[in-house]
Amino acid sequence: MTTAVIIDVLRTPSGRGKAGGALAHEHPADLFASVLSALVERNGLDPALVDDVIGGCVSQAGTQAVNLTRSAVLAAGFPESVPAVTIDRQCGSSQQATTFAAQGVIAGSYDVVIAGGVEMMSRNPINYATNGLDPHGTGVAARYPDGLVGQGISAELVAARWNLSRAELDEFAERSHRLAASSDFSSEILGDGTDETIRPDTNVDALGQMHPAFHSDELAARFPEIGWNITAGNSSPLTDGASAALIMSEERALQLGLTARARFHSFAVTGSDPIEMLTGIIPATRRILDRSGVSLDDIEQYEINEAFASVPLAWLREFDADPARLNPRGGAIALGHALGSSGTRLLATLLTGLENTGGRFGLQVMCEGAGMANATIIERL
Repeated sequence: MTTAVIIDVLRTPSGRGKAGGALAHEHPADLFASVLSALVERNGLDPALVDDVIGGCVSQAGTQAVNLTRSAVLAAGFPESVPAVTIDRQCGSSQQATTFAAQGVIAGSYDVVIAGGVEMMSRNPINYATNGLDPHGTGVAARYPDGLVGQGISAELVAARWNLSRAELDEFAERSHRLAASSDFSSEILGDGTDETIRPDTNVDALGQMHPAFHSDELAARFPEIGWNITAGNSSPLTDGASAALIMSEERALQLGLTARARFHSFAVTGSDPIEMLTGIIPATRRILDRSGVSLDDIEQYEINEAFASVPLAWLREFDADPARLNPRGGAIALGHALGSSGTRLLATLLTGLENTGGRFGLQVMCEGAGMANATIIERL
């Protein structure tokens, strides 16, 4: 069977996803293009050899509409013959892009492919794409008559189900900033930029003064079990960013004289309850461990996306996993969560982390809107 390998992963620094953020002046196509062009230049690759570019983006409206990835490919100066497609699996969009890319290589459809993603949350806030309209339709409304909820409420439900206290959530948020502030990301970041979202001075006392971000009397009546412990401080911030991975067959890498840094070992994707939507990481982890034959003890690093502190903490408690292996370089609470870009951003953090420690296997799991999750295991080479 053909092996799909990772040659390189690059990302922009994480910018605050609001007016005045470090990347807010960029057009999303140009931001994504900067990563695509840097990726081929850094590896001396003729872009004409790229069979496809698969990009993730969640808010595909306004400047992120009309197949943004194709615009980025053209803006990067790639030959017009290089095709592109933009996909949306919510927060896992670029992780799904790498899965599709690797599966295409394994199937023999691709020799060389780039997968990544972009999100400019300073331009397109989370609900921008709906323009105030119902995005789900009458069938979903009939199935869930009480209505679906936002991810912040799901994060509260996760915290309640796993009995996670406000102190635990805030301590985890502080840990994320502390670890990120002490880590070196220069090998994976384009240029000499730094992540604007890291706050080295974050402390538990200050986090404890922040008010719940998602409370309302109506929701409190509907969900009496919620303790209202999710704040802006223990959640990932609005973020701008782009990232991409160069993926090819092992044979093609040898022909081109390129060194593979890792191979894709296993994949899994699953659906879950769209109300308690962030819990999909648990069945996705179980599925990939069952399929891969790799045990959690064999995995040296777990990257569980920190959409909210309750998500990785619930995962940690459910699997009784080693906390030292969980997001050891910080996570999205500090490094940002540029939705469409986050999957390949996590991949970059995971791969460089394994290289720094000499680890062999790494696990990446991403919770996703409407109740889904992606899981990937890579093996460092």
